[in-house]
Amino acid sequence: MKKYMLPVMLVLGTILANAKGLVPGYLRCEYKVSPVTDVLHPRLSWELTSAENNQVQTAYQVLVASSVEKLTESSADLWNSGKTAGRSTAQIEYAGKPLASRKVCYWKVRSWDKNGAAGEWSKPSQWEMGLLGKSEWKGEWIGLDLDHLGKGKVYHLPPAPYLRKEFTIRNGMKKARLYVTALGLYEFSINGKKAGDAFLTPGWTDYDKRVYYQTYDVTTDLKAGKNALASQLSYGWYAGYLGYSLLVKNPVVRAFYGKVPVLKAQLEVEYADGKKETFVTDQSWKASQGALLESDLLNGETYDARLEQNGWNRVGFDDSRWKSPQVFADKAERKIQVYPGPPVKITQTLKVVSRKERGNGTYIFDMGQNFAGIVRLNVKGRAGDTIRLRFGEKLYPDGRLMTENLRMARATDTYILKGDPAGETWEPKFTFHGFQYVEVKGLSNAPTEETLTGLVIGSDTPKVGTFETDNAMVNQLYSNIDWTQRANYVDIPTDCPQRDERIGWTGDAQVYVKSAAFNRDVASFFTKWVVDLNDGQYENGAYPLYAPRPNLRKTDTFSPGWMEAGIICPYQIYRTYGDTRMIRDGWADMVQFMDFLDVRSKGGYLFKENAFADIDPKGGFGDWLSFGKKTPPDMLASFYYAYCADLMAEMAAAIGNAKDQQRFTETGRKVREAIRAHYVDPQGRFKCDDKAYGNGAGYVDGSLGFTGHTQTAYANAIYMNIIAPSDRGTAASYLTDLLKENGDKLATGFLGAKPLLPALSATGHSDLAYKLFLSKEFPSWGFEVENGSTSIWERWDSFTKEGGFKYNAAMNSFSHYAFGAVCEWMFGNAAGIIMTKPGFETFDIRPEIAPDGMGKDGISHLKASVRTINGTIVSEWNKTDGKLAMHVIVPVNTYARIHVPVSKDAKVLLNGQVLSGEVLSAADKDERHQVLEVGSGEYELIVTY
Repeated sequence: MKKYMLPVMLVLGTILANAKGLVPGYLRCEYKVSPVTDVLHPRLSWELTSAENNQVQTAYQVLVASSVEKLTESSADLWNSGKTAGRSTAQIEYAGKPLASRKVCYWKVRSWDKNGAAGEWSKPSQWEMGLLGKSEWKGEWIGLDLDHLGKGKVYHLPPAPYLRKEFTIRNGMKKARLYVTALGLYEFSINGKKAGDAFLTPGWTDYDKRVYYQTYDVTTDLKAGKNALASQLSYGWYAGYLGYSLLVKNPVVRAFYGKVPVLKAQLEVEYADGKKETFVTDQSWKASQGALLESDLLNGETYDARLEQNGWNRVGFDDSRWKSPQVFADKAERKIQVYPGPPVKITQTLKVVSRKERGNGTYIFDMGQNFAGIVRLNVKGRAGDTIRLRFGEKLYPDGRLMTENLRMARATDTYILKGDPAGETWEPKFTFHGFQYVEVKGLSNAPTEETLTGLVIGSDTPKVGTFETDNAMVNQLYSNIDWTQRANYVDIPTDCPQRDERIGWTGDAQVYVKSAAFNRDVASFFTKWVVDLNDGQYENGAYPLYAPRPNLRKTDTFSPGWMEAGIICPYQIYRTYGDTRMIRDGWADMVQFMDFLDVRSKGGYLFKENAFADIDPKGGFGDWLSFGKKTPPDMLASFYYAYCADLMAEMAAAIGNAKDQQRFTETGRKVREAIRAHYVDPQGRFKCDDKAYGNGAGYVDGSLGFTGHTQTAYANAIYMNIIAPSDRGTAASYLTDLLKENGDKLATGFLGAKPLLPALSATGHSDLAYKLFLSKEFPSWGFEVENGSTSIWERWDSFTKEGGFKYNAAMNSFSHYAFGAVCEWMFGNAAGIIMTKPGFETFDIRPEIAPDGMGKDGISHLKASVRTINGTIVSEWNKTDGKLAMHVIVPVNTYARIHVPVSKDAKVLLNGQVLSGEVLSAADKDERHQVLEVGSGEYELIVTY
């Protein structure tokens, strides 16, 4: 392989005249634009653009001041970094004066380019410090215990508490901030206007350890004179139903943390004369109940508009019949912190695609897309008319709504009309559903296009990835992957949004996290969830099955392939965003987990058959939903042991911990040696002592038997570098043989599907990877698309046009992102965007061009882009008869190696100029590449064969 560092003028064309150097933009603090934070040394980042190609930052300067006016080199009163040499444009820690609570910090940055020329200053940005100490919270926890009013036979669903308080503001108000949190869920309003646009606040945590709060700038919502503060509360994750606890008859099915939702809030008002006033939650507030009779995340809402107390959240309402709220004691050890993740919001609205009458006043509305969210209802009718909305992901062939797969989740919203002749509009506040179809009963008039509107709900993770081809199935698959991620990234990474589960399964999270980062900016999302994961760690060091970790079933503990999320997720955030703080903050927890593995292996650095027979299910969940004989879960546990040791060694190096780097490097070596000695025969074939598992009782699908010779075993062994490089060819041969024996079809489950295509590509079998990827036969990703999916299914065979549904009431989610982890291969192999240094500071563009001969079922054109923390990368290729065109964009301040597929007599044009030079064979089989090392810019390559 020959590399070319091409002359700058040849590669990049004419440099634009009057170039202004480097221009900073997209300024962020802690991954957010203008956030509130309680991080004492918040991290700053920016992107650079330039009219000149091949540009890098050689130095930067950050100014931070207490006002925009002071953002000058001579006046910056908080921090002037001075000219600081280096290329870093992210993870820059504030290193100025200590920051106090409530401090608003304004900042800007400039960068010096490769020629040493200073660029222009960025536009100012800002961040604000929250309340940095728990002692600064003066408000009390207040609520109203209505638990005794929950009287359902199956579901105990009490009405929602309403809280209000009127107060007076004098003239001369300058600034006002509202700080709010709840144990449960809240919606807060000032003078009838909702504070902010977030949903399901303050989010789900281990409420005994920590609760988050939101900060709102409400300066324009207040006026001199009387004002009204008001809040509705709901039970949410704190006091409502969680997971499958009701299904499995757990001793506790709801109120895992407490029975009564409570509110803590304080409004701080600053006047022009410098004086301040604080209004807090206390017993002077008033409490009652109202129209919201039931509200539960899993079971839905019931709202009787006839019971509305008009004006309850505005000034002048008569609350003389309301009660004084109850004050609830705090837990001294509970932390109150700024919510670190992206807010859960209504991110999109959807119109109804079609509606059909089912008779007896029943209609089915099709939203055209399976998503997580709610609907807005617009109706007219008589007082007392009752509208019932039921939600489902699929219809039966006869048009009925399929709800069996919801299990014990009622997932029903009910609205009782007040009879307003002008019409009524309603949407739930404290629930969400996973659905494509809505069954509506009780309409007194025929529905119209305006009767329902879909409101898409999810964590507001910015879109960073695009992926498009000339293959309609692939395009739909990518849409399905992204929609499923959106539906399940709702404060935490859930498994599914529809049934009685919706919990943060660690196995799903770890297999998908790399794919997630290609699609969306998930940095702050995982900043939040990794804390939940660490909070849920067991005393023995094992990470849990799901986080947060309520005890939904007494046998739920940990599982190989799941618990490793505590290592894999922080590692992936480090790689994608260059984030070493997450490593440092969680290092003790991660080391404790590795200690757990060491102890569990009893010094043998291996998990032999039945090593995890003491957990339930035996061995853990293993390669969940695979076909055929099962891959031994203990073998997979051993693979993950070595893999985690590798990640730990790399992360230790990143934070300068040489001692632990050496430790985990050695651990990885020892585990691999033990694996090869126990699980590999002399021919390089994976084996196990299947007799040790007996009849498989207690193991997931144990009756199918166990063998080490599986697609999942070889795919993981190659992906995780378990085997020596010299043995990869042998492993690849076994893997391809197994695929051939299975009719060139996959047999992998959750732990095997992700590494399958990357393992094939890594061993020179890209054509076979494409064949699996583009297949429309069962089981495959294309099979789901051919059967009408708009999201990723939990099971390969959840539904067929011929056979209908399988496993309805048991495990049959139609919105489950685990198998969507093929997205990692789509970006990393098909598009060939390969990170070589954290944060994509350097990367390769090495697309694997789809094979010829597949006609309309193949791919001739592919374009993918990823907005990294350093800027947007584009990789595009287009093949026509005898010619390949590549289009690559390399962001400012990064370097790339472009791998151009060539043959012996190929002619290469780069930006219109002939690229000559000897082309040597690459290491990959017969494939040959010309490798161009380039800086930032836009590149057009034409290869004629």
